[in-house]
Amino acid sequence: MNLKVGIVGLPNVGKSTLFSAITRNQAEIANYPFCTIEPNEALVELPDARLHVLQTLAQSERRIHATITFVDIAGLVKGASEGQGLGNKFLNNIRDCDMILHCVRCFDSQDIIHVEGRVHPKDDAEIINLELILSDLDSINSIIPKIEKVARTNKEKEATLETLKKMQRHLEESLPLRALKLNTEELKSVKEYNFLTSKPVLYVGNVAENDILSTNNPYVNALEEVAKIESAACLTISAKLEEELSQLSGDEAQDFLEICGLTESGLNRIIRKSFELLGLITYFTVGEKEARAWTIRKRTLAPQAAGEIHSDLEKQFIRAEVIAYDDFVSCKTRTIAKEKGLARTEGKTYVVKDGDVILFFHG
Repeated sequence: MNLKVGIVGLPNVGKSTLFSAITRNQAEIANYPFCTIEPNEALVELPDARLHVLQTLAQSERRIHATITFVDIAGLVKGASEGQGLGNKFLNNIRDCDMILHCVRCFDSQDIIHVEGRVHPKDDAEIINLELILSDLDSINSIIPKIEKVARTNKEKEATLETLKKMQRHLEESLPLRALKLNTEELKSVKEYNFLTSKPVLYVGNVAENDILSTNNPYVNALEEVAKIESAACLTISAKLEEELSQLSGDEAQDFLEICGLTESGLNRIIRKSFELLGLITYFTVGEKEARAWTIRKRTLAPQAAGEIHSDLEKQFIRAEVIAYDDFVSCKTRTIAKEKGLARTEGKTYVVKDGDVILFFHG
């Protein structure tokens, strides 16, 4: 699955530093607005210790992790929805993403320019959110007249029109669409429209290195309140610390984390939370050649999961032999799992679970 997470925020909040840390790619970083013009993209592996275990048990020649693409999008400013700061271009970059990682500055520094002249996480987050809301409102205002014409002779479009008007009223109250409760039918009726504020959001508060363990940072508290109102997720990281961590080897990185009083990197938490917000799970295939993790959405049926490997596997699907991860580890081989009755034969209606180790059979 080619899923993208767009990193957004005001200029100079640490987006490019965070991107460099996440991807180990050196994005251009400078102390002035719009340092990033064209979005930087990088494919990032999902850290998953289970894959290492499966590779060892099966003695696979290689392991292939599930991946997700992170996109470093240039900083937005007030008026972006009207084209300020090349806003239209940057908004289109966000539209291509499946999820938004909203980086907000939560540290003071006289050395790093703040585009608004002061650090205020609530206001900073609202500047970005308002520009996305205004962009969506502009889109919906242009869509509704077209749907009104079609709805006169198409009853199915009547439901679409009503939902769009409901969304329009919500946006006019300066509220993002992700905070609007829609039922299954309403969501289905507007599925074709790629509104910016309907995308899942993960707020990331970027704090100073010496504040990473603080439990009473007023800037972080303010950002958490913003996330709470929207029912959005919120994490705290130090982009600078993560950048330093990304330059170290495995053992060195673990020692550095322990020195900092951390159990895992912010990168791991961000990637894991992104998968969760996108409604993704992982299943595994294991053999002599490779142990591999595959990304699918929750509630995916076995044939469609097979289709992630190759479209022919979905078309010619016969059955799937499924072993839960814990059962595979306890048995150590598929043969022993079968002997113990822990390898299940599942058909076309089976809903794949996170951690399933699967062997597909096809025509």
